[in-house]
Amino acid sequence: MSVSSEPRPPAEQTRTERRAGQGVKSNARLTASNAAVLLVLLAAEGVTILRVRELVTPHVFIGMLLIPPVLVKIGSTGYRFVRYYIGSPAYRRKGPPSVLLRLLGPVVVILTGVVLASGVALLLADRSWSAQLLLVHKASFVLWFFAMIVHVLGHLAEVARLAPRDWLRRTRREVKGGRRTAVADRRQPGRRCAARAGHAEPGGALADPGPRRAFSA
Repeated sequence: MSVSSEPRPPAEQTRTERRAGQGVKSNARLTASNAAVLLVLLAAEGVTILRVRELVTPHVFIGMLLIPPVLVKIGSTGYRFVRYYIGSPAYRRKGPPSVLLRLLGPVVVILTGVVLASGVALLLADRSWSAQLLLVHKASFVLWFFAMIVHVLGHLAEVARLAPRDWLRRTRREVKGGRRTAVADRRQPGRRCAARAGHAEPGGALADPGPRRAFSA
């Protein structure tokens, strides 16, 4: 089944369609904001590489700080990937990245994992493994660096456009179905259950909801 390239006008959209569209925007902003944080941390990490022997402590510290946002980035882009390929209309309308970036994505993920894992292993493993792990860490970093140049250049314009919109209060409110309402959404099932049971009176007892309508066949 084909999916229209343009969403229907807001007045014609169902509640589910509006929430799906807000979810796409929220995912894009989360990915862009997180990417901006990663760019800052990676730039700082790059400075430590220039004099890594003297700056080994901040190099390790920043490397550990990189792990959480890397996981968030993989999670948000992986979610978009899955929703697109299972045929979600909202994500199909948004469309995929370019073919080059789609092919490069798994390579960046794997190399990033190898760089971070080998770095952590250097801290925890026995000294007898240090030479092998250091070789893996350096070699994977070189490959990762060139892959990341293409990856960053391919997404830089989108990050520059979306990340500030997620930080400013005025534009952050445009995404009503975004992360700011996630906690409120989790409360809805409990509220619906309370509504079905009855209306709470001031004393805490449940009021009589009135006569119930019979289900029609």
